[in-house]
Amino acid sequence: MRLKNKVAIITGSASGFGRGIAKKFTDEGANLIMVDLNSKLLKKVSKNLSQDYFIADVSKASNFKSLFNYVYKKYNKIDIIVNNAGVTKDNLLMRMGEDDFNHVIKTNLNSVFNMTKAVQRTLLKQRSGSIIHMSSVVGVKGNAGQSNYSASKAGIIGFSKSIAEGN
Repeated sequence: MRLKNKVAIITGSASGFGRGIAKKFTDEGANLIMVDLNSKLLKKVSKNLSQDYFIADVSKASNFKSLFNYVYKKYNKIDIIVNNAGVTKDNLLMRMGEDDFNHVIKTNLNSVFNMTKAVQRTLLKQRSGSIIHMSSVVGVKGNAGQSNYSASKAGIIGFSKSIAEGN
């Protein structure tokens, strides 16, 4: 129960790594706000874990004010943020459309910026809290057919290093 009485927000928590993280955090006693765009799956997973949920497109900064208002109204604090939301739209660069490139960047990278920026003042004021950014080895090595995904994950790595140095 290492996370007992901790309040955590996990983006992309309806499936994959996010669902696994949510399960582990639940097992460790955390109070979760699971965030995802897939409302049907999110409701099912949050019900199975007996945790709270919030349906949102994390690539849009406008969604964060209502998310944080909701969390503060219910818990009055935030202890942990897990920026996990991510998508792929794989294709060779010569076949990749600008919309597919931008969709991956907005979901994978902009969401990390939006969430971190939205919670930064709160965590500094609290003088406590953790922000966890999920990236990928593809952000370091690259991968054929994943220029958009690789760019987004490399961006997360650079962003994380920069804010760790004090913004």
